Amino acid sequence: MPVPREIDVALVRDTVAELCGQADLLLPEDVRQALARSMAAEESPVGREVLARLIENADIARDEAMPMCQDCGLAVIFLDIGQDVHLVGGDLIAAVNQGVREGYERHYLRKSVCHPFTRQNTGDNTPAVVHVGIVPGDKIHLWVVPKGGGSENMSKVFLLTPAMGLKGVKERVIETVEAAGPNPCPPIILGVAVGGTFDDACRRAKRALLRELDSLNPDPEAAALEAELLELVNHTGIGPAGLGGRVTALGVFVDIRPCHIASLPLAVNVQCHAARHKEAVL
Repeated sequence: MPVPREIDVALVRDTVAELCGQADLLLPEDVRQALARSMAAEESPVGREVLARLIENADIARDEAMPMCQDCGLAVIFLDIGQDVHLVGGDLIAAVNQGVREGYERHYLRKSVCHPFTRQNTGDNTPAVVHVGIVPGDKIHLWVVPKGGGSENMSKVFLLTPAMGLKGVKERVIETVEAAGPNPCPPIILGVAVGGTFDDACRRAKRALLRELDSLNPDPEAAALEAELLELVNHTGIGPAGLGGRVTALGVFVDIRPCHIASLPLAVNVQCHAARHKEAVL
């Protein structure tokens, strides 16, 4: 029997606080490179200008330690906890929320969390949305994902009938993109989850956004669908900032899982061009 490795939740708290700042200030390098590559593919002069300004904005945010977007997002936290880890020192979720609280205050990030009806701001960007998974090993892998309202509002979940099949899935993905138009600040990234259940598909669609843009899906069926959907999305003509062009999306990430014989769940999580997320292994 392996000896459990103790990890104090204070380390989780401090890591979350630091990653909140990094995620909002530093555009992931794979996204920056994808924006640069897209300038060569974009035929619209206006579209190329938008892409150039997005890169310039990211560089200014990095150099001046400023948020790359005024919407600093609702903090979504993914925690993959090794089954040989023993958490000590207090409540894990409370530690995560304290990390969000400290990170948003320390890095001067806009607090965007409020009561759904009164719209009264909670004042510290908590509570975070926390997804916990148990995995082999004695480490904790965590991701901080500040999710902006503009892109999240354009996301959709569908409970299709099985008869709609692959054709129905592709139609709903494109309908989602076309209905979103300029609202999620394209070029976008799509997380698409097929199968599972209503709630499982939504979680997997958001988690799919954590992949690097140049990564290859190990599932050949999903990889082929990713390529097809990306081509279809980029033929919508929405373009950068919704001003027309070929580059509507930088990437599409697909997760396919088995589902009930009576069901065909589909979740489409839309991410803006900023695609903010940072990770650490403890």
